[in-house]
Amino acid sequence: MDADDDGVAGIYARHSPFLERDVQLGVASGRVISVSFPREADDGAGADHPVLDRIDEYLDGVKPVDFDDVEVALTMPTDQRTVLETLREQVPYGEDVSVAQLARMTPGLDAEDEDDLILVRTALDANPVPLLVPDHRVRDGPSAAEPHVEQKLRSIEGL
Repeated sequence: MDADDDGVAGIYARHSPFLERDVQLGVASGRVISVSFPREADDGAGADHPVLDRIDEYLDGVKPVDFDDVEVALTMPTDQRTVLETLREQVPYGEDVSVAQLARMTPGLDAEDEDDLILVRTALDANPVPLLVPDHRVRDGPSAAEPHVEQKLRSIEGL
């Protein structure tokens, strides 16, 4: 699913009563480049975007929703991007892993190597698109979303 079905890049936001704040997307070249959870969205943010519709459905918690087909742009060092891509591709809705497990799953990393564990934590903390790359599914790692939001996302998935 192109994040930008109508060809317009920009900032989009919608209030989430469940999260008690807004969900804001940055979109460029048909890809989501940022997801944040501000108390108030940027002035001029549009409210109509198909990814926001999917996020609303996810936050309703009625049925599992994944974002595998939403195109994201991870503009970060390759080793960190590999960690986030592994998380996104291999840890499905309703399941969680530890930092060490994610390191073990990531090509080229060693869960016994402290530098590799630091790399995993750094990638999670720098995640530009939390929820779309579900860092809330790593139970002992940092999330790019603030703790209040992370706990609500975990609760939706029964984690």
